[in-house]
Amino acid sequence: MLWRPGKATARVRSADRLPPGQRLVKGWPVLHEGEIPTFDPLSWRFRVWGAVEAPVEWTWAELQSLPRVETVQDFHCVTTWSTYDNRWGGVAVSEVLGRARPLPTASHVLVHCFDGTGYTTNLPLSDFDRPANLFALTHGAAPLTPEHGGPLRLVVHHLYAWKSAKWVCGVEVLPGDVRGYWEERGYHNRADPWLEERYSYQE
Repeated sequence: MLWRPGKATARVRSADRLPPGQRLVKGWPVLHEGEIPTFDPLSWRFRVWGAVEAPVEWTWAELQSLPRVETVQDFHCVTTWSTYDNRWGGVAVSEVLGRARPLPTASHVLVHCFDGTGYTTNLPLSDFDRPANLFALTHGAAPLTPEHGGPLRLVVHHLYAWKSAKWVCGVEVLPGDVRGYWEERGYHNRADPWLEERYSYQE
């Protein structure tokens, strides 16, 4: 299944595809905190836990067996670069949440990564569980490379790219908001590129 934004969804605030303060680049810059982690497909696990009815844990092979989707979207980094028409393939966020079944009290998620830095990022459940969001396994026609977050990264197109965490290994579903790694270090808690929500002093 291929998901593309309609006119009434992704670009409703502007006729221009480029959010304010951004510049279009042709390449795909590599930015991350810490070293690129080593991936071991035999020991790797993906978990969903917290305020859910059915906590889940999958091996790498089990995760790859889940239904796949594709989406084509623009991608905007808080450091002011943007790229157009990124084709991502992977497992829909809705597929994962549908199996874990968040409780009525759930309002936010904290996404965890296995990069050794304690990296996390937080999202309201309403921003996390959108039709175009997915856990990406591929970019273009190729598997996602380690420098770009492979084997698995979250992709949340409508927010700045630090919310699209690299090297994801789990999602903690929460009844309230808990700030993530960059949010604790001065980045905006929501990160809407169309509103230039870059820093916490803007909240």
